[in-house]
Amino acid sequence: MKSESKPSDVTIGLIQMSSGEDTGANLKKAVKKIEDAAEKGAQLICLPELFRSQYFCQEEDPGKFDLAESIPGETTKAISEVAKRKKVAVVAGIFEKRAQGLYHNSAVVMDSDGSIVGKYRKMHIPDDPHYYEKFYFAPGDLGFKAHKTSYGNVGVLICWDQWYPEAARLTSLLGSQVIFYPTAIGYFPEEKKAMEGMRDAWETIQRSHAIANGVFVASVNRVGREGTTNFWGSSFVAGPFGEILAKASADKEETLIAKCDLKSIDETRHAWPFLRDRRIDAYHGIDSRFLE
Repeated sequence: MKSESKPSDVTIGLIQMSSGEDTGANLKKAVKKIEDAAEKGAQLICLPELFRSQYFCQEEDPGKFDLAESIPGETTKAISEVAKRKKVAVVAGIFEKRAQGLYHNSAVVMDSDGSIVGKYRKMHIPDDPHYYEKFYFAPGDLGFKAHKTSYGNVGVLICWDQWYPEAARLTSLLGSQVIFYPTAIGYFPEEKKAMEGMRDAWETIQRSHAIANGVFVASVNRVGREGTTNFWGSSFVAGPFGEILAKASADKEETLIAKCDLKSIDETRHAWPFLRDRRIDAYHGIDSRFLE
């Protein structure tokens, strides 16, 4: 039975990596990088969205459903083993086969004893050029959650979820101290001139979630070119004031390490009592598609 006491100082590790065509090699690489992150002191480790394969949603191909797997399955077994061996908690993105013809873009949270303590299914599913996710994934139906690990309460949201303040708010209200955003985002060759602005907006919206909710935010992206997409890396960890604690490069594989003092959540919320001053009596309509 786990103790209820949690450490105040927690070290986050983000695995910014590229993914090749060999799914087995990608899994082996991820395991090795988790080991390396643990050697560097990481306790809470997160892999990118759908790390096991290349980002297949750039086209609508029924054959890509063969990449999906059950939870638990081969990926969770390998990650659970390394989590237990290295005594770390790990967030791993998985193309989940829930049943025949039913699939989700999911993330599994594994604790330092190797147990699966939670699962999240991506709620917001995009359908844009080269991001044809609605072809592959049903919207998540598990809701927003805070998962209890040996190193604190962890929330998980996935990529397109990044743009929705409602998702971050609800995940925070459930008690998350760190919100992880496993991600696969980049730009196309014709967008190169606009790329810096796009990347700035991507970072800014997530830092705003940290500020508005007084939590740590950790976003991990992949790198490299796959098909027509250049993934822009730039993984980062932001503190409860939105300050950047650590940031990775735009084009290299690396393991980003950030030390976080969870006590600063209380300190930040004392200084900026946004949760205290919320007018929960006045937010009717937020669950409407549009207010005429």
